[in-house]
Amino acid sequence: MWTITPESMYRKFQFRDFSEAFAFMTRVALEAEKMNHHPRWTNVWNTVEIWLNTHDAGNLVTGKDHELAARIDNLI
Repeated sequence: MWTITPESMYRKFQFRDFSEAFAFMTRVALEAEKMNHHPRWTNVWNTVEIWLNTHDAGNLVTGKDHELAARIDNLI
């Protein structure tokens, strides 16, 4: 589940290994690029953490973030 505040949406994803985590990040990157809406994220071995907010809206959460989060959820 996403943790949502007015300034950010956050979710932590864990995978079996680095390869699965990286493959997930690749799928997310393709969706983000389609939307021209890019996450802040980290990857350490099998863990990917993602933060979403809209820079053009003063770094607040907008509909674009909710849409990208839904797309990300569909990639799992």
